[in-house]
Amino acid sequence: MIPISTKMRPQNLDEFMGQQHFLYKGSLLYNSIKNKTFGSAIFHGPSGTGKTTLARIIAAELDSDFHEINASTTGTKELKEILDRARLRFYGLESKSSYIYIDEFHRWNKLQQDSLLKALEEGVIKFIASTTENPYFAINNAVLSRVRNIYEFKRLDKEVIKTLLLRAANDKERGLGNLNIKYDDKAIDILAELSNGDARVALDTLGFVFENHQDGKPVSAEDISEAMQRKIGFYDRGDDKYDLLSALQKSIRGSDPDAAIYYFARLVDGGADIQMIGRRLLVIASEDIGMAYPSAISITHACVSAALMVGFPEAAINLAEAVILLASSPKSNRSVMAYYKAMSDIKHKEIDMIPDHLRDSHYKGARDKGIGKDYKYPHDFGGYVKQQYLPDNLHAENIRYYEPSENGSEANFKKFLDELRKKYGDN
Repeated sequence: MIPISTKMRPQNLDEFMGQQHFLYKGSLLYNSIKNKTFGSAIFHGPSGTGKTTLARIIAAELDSDFHEINASTTGTKELKEILDRARLRFYGLESKSSYIYIDEFHRWNKLQQDSLLKALEEGVIKFIASTTENPYFAINNAVLSRVRNIYEFKRLDKEVIKTLLLRAANDKERGLGNLNIKYDDKAIDILAELSNGDARVALDTLGFVFENHQDGKPVSAEDISEAMQRKIGFYDRGDDKYDLLSALQKSIRGSDPDAAIYYFARLVDGGADIQMIGRRLLVIASEDIGMAYPSAISITHACVSAALMVGFPEAAINLAEAVILLASSPKSNRSVMAYYKAMSDIKHKEIDMIPDHLRDSHYKGARDKGIGKDYKYPHDFGGYVKQQYLPDNLHAENIRYYEPSENGSEANFKKFLDELRKKYGDN
């Protein structure tokens, strides 16, 4: 049986949903596809976000010889055969490049990835590599340097998932509409929530529930929960996950470990995933603890990484450690406030030139232009030497962005900076 996610796969750009940060009518990517000038690209991001779908749409729009392979099942021999056919096409009567879509590209080793280089340089092929990994770590630099664009696919918004689910539930030709199954709006809402931005999971779960629903009653939230083996949690009690995340952060900020661990436990019990909680804890470590305990971000990152590795239920132990650590640490928001002040000046004040002595002087002729000249290397002066760093307009204002607090470790940084200023004067 063909999965409903396959049946409902968008066939053209008008049907494609999500990834509005790089694909919309009038965007460079959209225009390059419509104008048939699209080159090679790398798609990276979580599963179920449209990477393969968009690659197939591009192939259809370009009307080119198209090969789709999966790096986990295709070896060097099969790739060589495809490249040989592409060369015949390119150097033959057609004189056209072939397109290759390689899913799970990160599974190929360096030698396999490098086997594409010559064909790419010759123009024999153009390719789209798809990966769930960070391309800057998983893909060779030689390949990266030959690819025009790298697109990051993000998890689909809940509203996008809901639209896809409703489309599938009511479509009588490609979807589930011919089953005439009734459903509660709450069931669709919960499925969109629990799918975590993965359209494939959402659609195939809907298909499984609809195709096996026989009691004549509308599909309910409980049916969805049973199918996904996930507690509904938030919806059972009327909790809002964002309210709980807010309460967690404010309890940590208020140095109340008891309240913090309570709201954390409610998040876990309500079905919040590791990524959701982990992202918030990492933000808190920098936003609310900051320079008062700089190691908090490293420890929190280690706890979140451990949680991702072990998974629930044990992941809660790792995350709880981070919650208690953050709530029990001294607090400072001075680093984030410094950033906000600097950003405000960038937006509202004139952008002045970088002082010449701070500019890059590694290229030939830079010194002749005065660039890099008179720069004083602090390490040659015992670790500090007075010189101008800010642009002229801000230097003249004697601007101060970072104003350290007396809390925790930040008191040491404040003492250090105060002593420098007392000895050498402001900037």
